[in-house]
Amino acid sequence: MPKKALEDITKGIIERSQSSRETYLERTAKAQRKIQRGELSCANLAHTYASLPEHIKAKIKNNDKPNFAIISAYNDMLSAHKPLKDYPEWIKETLLQHEAFGQMAGGVPAMCDGITQGYAGMELSLFSRDVIAMSTAIALSHNVFDGAFYLGVCDKIVPGLLIGALSFGHLPAIFIPAGPMTSGLANAQKSKVRELFAQGKVDRQELLESEMQSYHSAGTCTFYGTANSNQMMVELMGLHLPNSAFINPNTPLRKALVHKAATLMATKTPKPIGEMISEKNIVNAMVGLMATGGSTNHTIHLVAIAKAAGIVINWDDFAAISEITPLLAKIYPNGQADVNQFEAAGGLAFVVRELLNAGLLHEDCDTIMGQGLEAYTKNPYLDGEQVVYQEGVQESHNTDILRGVNNPFSPNGGLEILEGNVGRAVIKVSAIDTKHHTIKAPAIIFESQQDMIERFKRQELQKDFIAILPYQGPRANGMPELHKLTPILGALQDQGFKVALVTDGRMSGASGKVPAAIHVSPEALLGGGIAKIQDGDMLLLDAKEGVLQVLLEDQEWEERLPSVPFLREPFGSGRELFAGLRLLAGSTETGAVSFGE
Repeated sequence: MPKKALEDITKGIIERSQSSRETYLERTAKAQRKIQRGELSCANLAHTYASLPEHIKAKIKNNDKPNFAIISAYNDMLSAHKPLKDYPEWIKETLLQHEAFGQMAGGVPAMCDGITQGYAGMELSLFSRDVIAMSTAIALSHNVFDGAFYLGVCDKIVPGLLIGALSFGHLPAIFIPAGPMTSGLANAQKSKVRELFAQGKVDRQELLESEMQSYHSAGTCTFYGTANSNQMMVELMGLHLPNSAFINPNTPLRKALVHKAATLMATKTPKPIGEMISEKNIVNAMVGLMATGGSTNHTIHLVAIAKAAGIVINWDDFAAISEITPLLAKIYPNGQADVNQFEAAGGLAFVVRELLNAGLLHEDCDTIMGQGLEAYTKNPYLDGEQVVYQEGVQESHNTDILRGVNNPFSPNGGLEILEGNVGRAVIKVSAIDTKHHTIKAPAIIFESQQDMIERFKRQELQKDFIAILPYQGPRANGMPELHKLTPILGALQDQGFKVALVTDGRMSGASGKVPAAIHVSPEALLGGGIAKIQDGDMLLLDAKEGVLQVLLEDQEWEERLPSVPFLREPFGSGRELFAGLRLLAGSTETGAVSFGE
């Protein structure tokens, strides 16, 4: 039974985490007893309140009312974070109505992989998560707050905020999203134009027009990549107001939800986040990831988030949960719909109800709403200016996008772990036709994305092959995503060739119809098997049996030496500033964190 299997997986995580979790909770309890603002010296306290208006100073200086931090990833360059601009003032305004206070404690950087994709700046992306976590800690280091609001949306931003928040686990936390932009050009059409451009059949002007019709306004991108997977997971962990993830920006409901979050913090302050986020919350996030076909990036990020709370999860846990979790959603790149269409079909309220009824979520977990996930089966609506909740839909409004557990798109979540002499890797098969689940073909080694692009342009890749991109891991170059390969490999697959990708880099939520064994661990720079593959080696990538193997005799394979790392310029776009983080990075399978193992 799935419920029993879920309990067994969770029990294993609890037992594995016992020592580290106890240590974390002890540290959290100790932090609650440390100096708070009421015990600060007068000079320290004066610094805390110096910038406040006089009428606020008169109220806050007695220290008998709560004061909450606001930490934001706002900038007006990135569509996903631009809506956050007014949130701090809305939050402060509502807190004051409840005799509480708020201060903008700090900002965290927010970079966009969609802009840096394929360029040097992308090598900063993964470790921007750790920078965000450290920036969060700096914002909270003044030790004068009773809780915190976290405003962020995209790929590395939410994981970084969560890691930082958990390092201050004695403080209550509420995460407030911005929501997705309204729908633009259909995802299938956008993807087709990209493939046609890769083949030289449309020009750059036509490609640009297509992209600007897709990414056209404030809010997150509407495909189901890491950003929107973030919002789903934070919701299933119980850190959002129920079903607030996919409400569009700049709407009355979006603004009302921000005010409601502030009211909740002031009037019914949740448990400290370190106590609230338990092994069961983490498991619920993993179940949600599998049920909705979410981003493979979270096989890295969720491991790091859990570790920040003293909880130890691994790739085998993801695979085990994938095996028992039905795929209930088809959202691009796993289908044609976007997140707005998913929300309209029933959204997360429907998914949570279905999973709860099937015994596939832990109901006995804490959330900012109290205990349990029942509140997350309801949808928010406006009654005048007030948010009210109503029961979510009982039946999907579009079964091409969203289905119940009795009629899923697939009996499992579509994430598999591959193993063999190459190492261990992650593959997402939910968008891959079953005829492509097993690929046996010769290897072609590429030095970089650009190397493959140039060979494709020279018509050298019209054949069956498995592309090997080594030295793309955290230690080597910060583990950039390799999205520019997707149109090329997709076009070759459409032409009838058997193609696949093997890399110690990332593909994220945009993993699509081409088999991609990603996050290969150990990475090449640490002597992983991927560094020993040579041009022409016959490889077997078998997602059905979980195999990633170079088809050589064991002795010949063992005697091979790793290839010499490709020489890369370590400077430019700030890459030199991240050298220490690369040097300290742990393995991909343990979260690739730079804070030490």
